[in-house]
Amino acid sequence: MKKIEAIIKPFKLDEVKEALHEIGVSGITVTEAKGFGRQKGHTELYRGAEYVVDFLPKVKLEVIVSDEIAERTVEAIAAAAQTGRIGDGKIFVSPIESALRIRTGEKDDDAV
Repeated sequence: MKKIEAIIKPFKLDEVKEALHEIGVSGITVTEAKGFGRQKGHTELYRGAEYVVDFLPKVKLEVIVSDEIAERTVEAIAAAAQTGRIGDGKIFVSPIESALRIRTGEKDDDAV
């Protein structure tokens, strides 16, 4: 099993959710996040004063999938989240040793 974490722009969430649903990913966890990468934020004008917005709003998605569909999941997220502009986000893939569904006691792939 793999844990796939994606940091994306908030307005791309619905498109990514649809793309994941189409390839059969059933469970997803979404967290609102703030951060910056290479662009280091940007400056804005507010009531005539210039200020720096360091932390930009992002959304963090987490999905656990079987090894068989991990690559397809990454490709689906990347395709749906891409705008072609700076700050599109990142995707991280990590191995998962085990999983347990608390309600039924199912383990590993059955729990996902």
